[in-house]
Amino acid sequence: MTRIAIFGAGAIGGLVGAKLALAGADVTFVARGPHLAAMRERGLTLISDGQTHVIPVKAVQDPAEAGVQDYVIVTLKAHSLTGAAPASPS
Repeated sequence: MTRIAIFGAGAIGGLVGAKLALAGADVTFVARGPHLAAMRERGLTLISDGQTHVIPVKAVQDPAEAGVQDYVIVTLKAHSLTGAAPASPS
C-alpha cells in the first residue's frame, strides 16, 4: 500500500488527503493545534458531489511520527514553510 504524508491539512491538504484515503492510500496528516485534535477525535469530513464521507485518519504533529513515506505532499501556505522546514526529517 502506498504511504502518503500530507504536510498541512487545511482545505487543500484535507481534500487531497481525503480523496487519496478514499482511493485506498495509507494517508497520514501532519497538523498542529486544534485542527490536529479535531482530526484525531472526529476524523476528516469530506462533502463532495452531494455525498458526505467521514474518514478516520492518522494525524501527527511531529513528521517523524509518520515514519517512512512513499510520498510527501506539502500543502502549507508560503509563510508557514520556514517554520515547518526545521521539522522535516533530514
